Amino acid sequence: MNARDKIILNDLERFRCLTRDDVAELHFSHTKQPITQANIVLKRMRRDGLIKCSTERRKYIYFPYALNMKKDSQKINHFLLIAQFYKDVRKSSIPKEFIVEPKYGSKFMEPDIFMIWKGTPFFVEVQRTVYTDKVMKAKIDRYELYFNSGEWQREPWQPKDKKVFPYIWIIGVGKYSTGIRPFRVIQNSVEEMLKQVK
Repeated sequence: MNARDKIILNDLERFRCLTRDDVAELHFSHTKQPITQANIVLKRMRRDGLIKCSTERRKYIYFPYALNMKKDSQKINHFLLIAQFYKDVRKSSIPKEFIVEPKYGSKFMEPDIFMIWKGTPFFVEVQRTVYTDKVMKAKIDRYELYFNSGEWQREPWQPKDKKVFPYIWIIGVGKYSTGIRPFRVIQNSVEEMLKQVK
């Protein structure tokens, strides 16, 4: 396994799954024929038992070999949206950190992403469907519980001189009433955000 294979495998483990086009954009966009190059490498990695492939969809979905996810899992579309979000933000600036589904304990929030982008920490909620305001309030309440716990101040990424609570970035369908919170909640698209943070 060469260095590029390891990087592709790391991305498959991070995002849980990717399409061929995702792999082409992330790892072969510098070549003359990104799709062809991605096809060659993915076929070899599959043959070598490093990755698995679901052929049930028009676009094949690739997974790390060790991942036990059903090929018809509802989570696949969610993980593909997370990968798309990553591709969108990296066009402006590659995130310093990008962790998919980080764990903070059962009583606290379960963000889809923690990232440090353009020097700013974010918890990102990627929404495929519209939630009721009640459900979204419960989600945001868990962030507030984490905020009030103070545990966020001990995160290894925190600056030494000034502790910063990440922005909550809700992306996808729907706009929500989030109430008055001790932290900032953003509900912009990536395009809208890029206009603000140039």
